[in-house]
Amino acid sequence: MAIEQLPDGRWKVDVEPVKGKRFRKTFKTKAEAMRFESTKRASVINQKDWNPKPKDRRKLSELVDRWYALHGHSITSGLRRKNTLLLMCQRLGDPEATKLTGAHLVELRRKELESGAVPKSINNRFTYLKAVFNELYRLGDIDYANPLAKVKPLKFQERQLSYLSIKQIPQLIEALDASRSRCVRLVAEVCLATGARWSEAEGLTLQHVRNQTVIFTNTKSKRLRVIPVSKKLEKRLLDYLGEHQRFTSCSRAFRIAVEHSGIVLPRGQCSHVLRHTFASHFMMNGGNILTLKEILGHASLTMTMRYAHLSPAHLRDALRLNPLDGFDTSSTPPKRANKKTPKNQSLGASAP
Repeated sequence: MAIEQLPDGRWKVDVEPVKGKRFRKTFKTKAEAMRFESTKRASVINQKDWNPKPKDRRKLSELVDRWYALHGHSITSGLRRKNTLLLMCQRLGDPEATKLTGAHLVELRRKELESGAVPKSINNRFTYLKAVFNELYRLGDIDYANPLAKVKPLKFQERQLSYLSIKQIPQLIEALDASRSRCVRLVAEVCLATGARWSEAEGLTLQHVRNQTVIFTNTKSKRLRVIPVSKKLEKRLLDYLGEHQRFTSCSRAFRIAVEHSGIVLPRGQCSHVLRHTFASHFMMNGGNILTLKEILGHASLTMTMRYAHLSPAHLRDALRLNPLDGFDTSSTPPKRANKKTPKNQSLGASAP
């Protein structure tokens, strides 16, 4: 019996909630003994060792769907990211999520590299999948460690960002004028004048143009940006949007115009070339890096620092502060006598 009264009137508890886990204690009253018994039974039964959860057998694709339902739907590119992740699941064979290992991802990565995929794109997809596990663990939807935590991203040579020169800008404008799209030139000019992403400029409406500024609301960082524009550009925006309400999709028309202009851009940089052009000329004309960060809407200064080397001050410092600057390199150096260096004297050290 779990509780019994002793000859001296006290109450003895002898309880074994599970096999091998036994508790004994004596109390003055029966009420205390009963509370002790119920507490011990509850504490043991609630422990994971004695009451394990059913094994999580969800497929990797099910975790992606769960991530989208809990978090992904709230981010700007959530649906596109979900589709990318589901394609990854398919390429991985859609295993049970608990059985996924870093080796699976490394093998997929090797195949993608062999097929010609860009390392940066591979790293982006890996980051997306890693974030699924991190977010679901944070929300308590999974209770195991991220299986991809120890997989390092690929290292690759950073590409130089391309931008249009002063001579190339009118060359592009001429090609845009020849386009069938009625709004492609205006959208491109907004990007050149403000550093906006193409989708941000394309999403402008009449209410976003006021007091000689444009207001970008549907931004990647979810932060509102207000950028001044010229009176001439403001008038053209007001005239077009007043008549048509919004821009039609014209990114394809822009890519075609770039091809017709004869301007050759590196793979994958067409859609952002106008943003890079704004940022590059901003710094070359003496702009402040912190101001540029706010204009572009970067979450961290690290992204904006890609343009810092274009600053005139940066270039002057490189010329003025390099170790060769104090030497006269125009004259021919005198011939040195063929002397052997003493064994006890190393190069770069002063003679005794």
